[in-house]
Amino acid sequence: MAGALEGLRVIDFTTNLSGPYCAMLLGDQGADVIKVERPEGEAMRQTPPFVEGESAPFMLWNRNKRSVTLDLKSEDGFQAAWDLCISADIVVENFRPGVMARLGLGYEALSAENPGLVMTSISGFGQTGPYGSRGGFDLITQAMSGLAATNGPEDGPPFRLPIAISDVGAGMFGAYATMVAVHGRTQTGKGQHVDVSLFESAMSFCVYEAAGYFATGKTPERIGQRHRGSSPYQILKAKDGYLAIGGAQQNLWFRVCNVLGRPDLPEDPRFKTRADRVANNDALIEIIEGVMQTRNRDEWLAELEEVGVPAGPVMDHGEVFTDPHTLARDMVVELDHPAVGKMNTIGTPVKLASTPGAIDRPAPLLGEHTEEVLAELAARKRAPLAAAEE
Repeated sequence: MAGALEGLRVIDFTTNLSGPYCAMLLGDQGADVIKVERPEGEAMRQTPPFVEGESAPFMLWNRNKRSVTLDLKSEDGFQAAWDLCISADIVVENFRPGVMARLGLGYEALSAENPGLVMTSISGFGQTGPYGSRGGFDLITQAMSGLAATNGPEDGPPFRLPIAISDVGAGMFGAYATMVAVHGRTQTGKGQHVDVSLFESAMSFCVYEAAGYFATGKTPERIGQRHRGSSPYQILKAKDGYLAIGGAQQNLWFRVCNVLGRPDLPEDPRFKTRADRVANNDALIEIIEGVMQTRNRDEWLAELEEVGVPAGPVMDHGEVFTDPHTLARDMVVELDHPAVGKMNTIGTPVKLASTPGAIDRPAPLLGEHTEEVLAELAARKRAPLAAAEE
């Protein structure tokens, strides 16, 4: 079954994670993504761990793409890149602002030939502003967006999230913004330049913190495991492991207390309302964990599930990717890679009923599709001439 984006052609000039992730999301939904690489390949191909000489990270977020190698500094390489862009629906790039224009492939030049083109530019800090010329890394934008300042132990240093949330977030916002622009083209007939940054993507995740700051003018403090507006709502230690419990709503709070064998807790003035529990979270968690450490994690989980309290075990990735629900939801997909052979990749979290996305292609070998794509390009250029002769 065709993906929802089948028929859209994407030229992917991106490297590292944010841009490739954006293009991957489009490819997962059926777009034809052509990854343009320099002859030596993008640096991410050299990132460990490796399987049969191929980078595992590169393979994960460059699936559903074809690879073309071009030397943009050569006349032939530039011309091929130009022809690809002016025949495409979408161009995605994540160079520093101004680099594409210096290469001769900026939005203004390309859109003069291809008015319907949507160009999505993902950068560290955006195409304008005082920091626009800076390079951007996930670490730096986590630090500067407020994310790091609010993560980590309450009495310790700020923490970087160990996931690349700025990169992945910018990739997600980039794919969303790209399709917004494509839809806009159906109304105006014209494409546009899309500007997405790691900095603003990371900042946009700080919703509770922004709401609190705008309302009170107070800088949000680090709160460790606590939640700013709910309690109990965090990871807790049982006798043999950890579990997460979301018991903040009043009816769920009563159920938690019954499971714990502490029906008296709702009458404690420190814990009567959600606001009371948030204000006295440390005392509450000390009581709850004192009880929970008398029994094993799975015993508690079974009882909490039975009474409808949202709860779940803290699972490592070995557990996550073998979990029956993960497998039932097709979140582990097997591919056949030309160098690696059978390999797994993470599935798509987006489930469309009529036009489902699919992971049909493994990440390409360097330049694997250069001849194929350039032959298609030549055929496209010949087609108008043949039509005119007729």
